[in-house]
Amino acid sequence: MVLSTIALTVPGRGKARDVGAAKDRLIEAAFSLFDERGFEHTTVEDIAERAGVGRTTFFRNFGSKEHVIFPDHDRLLSAISERLWASTPETAVVAVSEAARLVLLHYLEEGDRARRRYALTRTVPALRDRERAGIQRYERLFADFIHHWMGGGAETALRAELMANAVVSAHNHVLRRWLRGDTSEPRAEFETAMTEVADLFARAARRPGAGTAVVLLRTDADLDELRARIERLLG
Repeated sequence: MVLSTIALTVPGRGKARDVGAAKDRLIEAAFSLFDERGFEHTTVEDIAERAGVGRTTFFRNFGSKEHVIFPDHDRLLSAISERLWASTPETAVVAVSEAARLVLLHYLEEGDRARRRYALTRTVPALRDRERAGIQRYERLFADFIHHWMGGGAETALRAELMANAVVSAHNHVLRRWLRGDTSEPRAEFETAMTEVADLFARAARRPGAGTAVVLLRTDADLDELRARIERLLG
């Protein structure tokens, strides 16, 4: 009796894997070459050759060699936006904290590559400018969401900008400490930083006529410290 084997193929799945593998090889090749030769002395052709693909494949995945340094930026922006706008007015503060945490965890998962990127952006002006533009896009997402949460009126626009800046600054403070090797507990430091930011949100929620606002935020902070903060907020 002969048993025949039938191969089932899902249309497009193999091609998607090939594209993803090529993209990963391009990213790793680019970072390796930047380490060896420097950013300015590495060309797109060098990266494609090291990755074992053609120049066309490079530009199918990236617009320029600068884009290789920040390959997941747009995906992170989409994840942040999705998390924020899936919340309710009652869970907005938690959503803001969790959206910022998504970015931190992404960098922590990248590990050494994130540190290599940090070193590059400190020494290459074009990359530093691109990084700043990316931070501004993150901050705009938070500002738009917070403004909407507070009612979207002209009187809350400035407060929303300030609060969004606080969220991004708190996240970046912890992230840069980890990138520099100044902390081995970035998750715990992030929770503490976001507790500080939550103080701002609690004050914003206590608008005249808004009643009592209770803000819930996951944190590892000491209970006595939290109690003292709550008492200060309540006046």
